[in-house]
Amino acid sequence: MNIVYQIAFGIHLLCIVAILVLLLLQVNKSPRTLNPGVVHATLTALIAGVVMVGLYETVKVDEVANHTKFGVKGLIIAVLLTLGYKNFKKPELKTSVWATMLVLTLSNVLIAYIW
Repeated sequence: MNIVYQIAFGIHLLCIVAILVLLLLQVNKSPRTLNPGVVHATLTALIAGVVMVGLYETVKVDEVANHTKFGVKGLIIAVLLTLGYKNFKKPELKTSVWATMLVLTLSNVLIAYIW
């Protein structure tokens, strides 16, 4: 189970980095568009996160799971996924939506490492 947990953790990290990179690539674009990879990476990160939460107490027996942290992170990634699907086929991504997605992704990273 430890191997499955580590693989899910690696996939989750790669997906979060992919979301950040794909959003940051749109900084200097005149009409910002939402790269489909953002939606795919967000969904994959959500699935990997659910796998990690399911295996957490099996892999880390001596630690107590912080379900509040897991819930907040899940809510943030669900909002990211919703914003991604709502703006997926639009020809232009509003600056406010882009900034919201970027801030949510960065806050998800900060919650993971600080909390």
